[in-house]
This record gives sequence, structure tokens and C-alpha cells, in this order.
Amino acid sequence: MASKLTLRYSGGRDGAIAPAHDHGHACCEAHRVPTQETLRAADEICLKNGVRMTPQRRAVLAALAEAKRPLGAYDLIEALREGGTGRGPAPIAIYRALDFLRENGFIHRLETLNAFIACPHLHGAGERVVFLICDRCHHVEEAVATPLSGALAAVAAEHGFAATRQVVELAGICRNCSTDLAKA
Repeated sequence: MASKLTLRYSGGRDGAIAPAHDHGHACCEAHRVPTQETLRAADEICLKNGVRMTPQRRAVLAALAEAKRPLGAYDLIEALREGGTGRGPAPIAIYRALDFLRENGFIHRLETLNAFIACPHLHGAGERVVFLICDRCHHVEEAVATPLSGALAAVAAEHGFAATRQVVELAGICRNCSTDLAKA
């Protein structure tokens, strides 16, 4: 099914997310994990954990894995619309699929964009990640940030705060866009 998905821009009903574009950044493709590999790894984890990867969940994960940008829930509805003109899945079905995929570590929610990306890295549940979001091309790089774990825990402890979720997002200009701007 993954090869039949056609991703389109819905106009950003979930937030100001730029349309997909072909910016030709070699780094974007170099870090990309093939969709089938992401789906295979997710299937293995579901089997191991005794949870079910339904066709709807699989389609949502495939759409996120194929996207070259973060997608909001309504972008996913458009992406999964049958034949490009038919009826798309109901918003509640998309949100349920997103909840399942996020709870099982298959996707991440980018808080500042109110959008989602596939997580092909399968890092450990306790590993802290930082999302590097390019303001120019909207590429998102996910980096494990082990040194931050201790620092964030110390800040929380100092204030008697018990963190239940940690999201670190850095916005700026990626390496490739910086190079492109320097050439201009």
C-alpha cells in the first residue's frame, strides 16, 4: 500500500506547514530510511509486544515515512484519500492511529508545528531526542541527545518537578540551506 500513497498539501489546516517540495538536499535522502524497512520494524515490535498493526495504522505510518516533511492530521486525511478524489478516513480514525503509533514509539509529534514524523531510528524508550527543524526547507532531523538527559533531570529535580514528557525542538537553518544561502 505504501507505494500507492500520493501525498498532497492540504493547506495547513493543522498549522503552518509548508507544502512538500523537492529541494534536492542530499542529506535529507541520506538520513531517510526506506518506508518498507520502517514498516517491517514496526510490525516486528507489534508482534513482540502483542499489539496489532491495523491497516489504518499501517497506512498512517507509511504516509509519514514517505513524507518529506512533517504532516498534520488533516494532511494525513488528504494523503490517504482513496484515489485522490474519494473519501478520506474520518479524523477520529486518524487521531486514534496517531495515538497508537506515538504510544508505541513509531512516530513523534512536533509540538511547535502540531505535526508528526515517522521515527525510523527505533531508539530506546528512555533516550532523549532533539528535533532540529529547518525554517527554510522544513526538513526535520532527529538526533539522540544523551547529554541532555542528565541536565534536564537535574533542572526538574531542582524545582521538585516530575517530568512526564520531554520535547526539545530547535528551529533554525539546516546545513544545506545555510550552504545554499551562502552561495546566493
